[in-house]
Amino acid sequence: MQCPSCQHTESRVLESRSADSGRSVRRRRECLHCDFRFTTYERVETVPITVIKRTGNREIFSRSKLLHGLVRACEKTGLEPARLESIVDDIELQLQQQRHGREVSSAEIGELVLQQLSEISEVAYVRFASVYRQFQGISDFVATLEGLSGRTSRQRPDGALAAVS
Repeated sequence: MQCPSCQHTESRVLESRSADSGRSVRRRRECLHCDFRFTTYERVETVPITVIKRTGNREIFSRSKLLHGLVRACEKTGLEPARLESIVDDIELQLQQQRHGREVSSAEIGELVLQQLSEISEVAYVRFASVYRQFQGISDFVATLEGLSGRTSRQRPDGALAAVS
């Protein structure tokens, strides 16, 4: 493993532990050349997922790109970064398990994100939807808010069903 400080290739492992609910291994390392300490993560290598964009272009699925979009949508909502990482993990796992051809449209990924966000933050849901669905005006926001309020009016904030009279 190459040291991020001096680029020396030899290091020793100080500590290993399970991370991401057992889906990766976190290792604390120390460079044998400069004594710099750093963390690495090991994941199972999977067959790459190809994302088919709206334009028809194809690109490799990027966890960091998805996480960046979630972070932007969830700014100042109080959601913890670990929760967003968990959402990305769940979506990636769903894509790995459900795709036999290893191709998925960006629209399918967007819908998976919206499904997750609708359960945890209405504000993040609307923010993400406005970019993902390319809102053109206020009517797009209103339609999304009406759909969201129709879904959540039957639920209390704690997730339990409210009495409907």
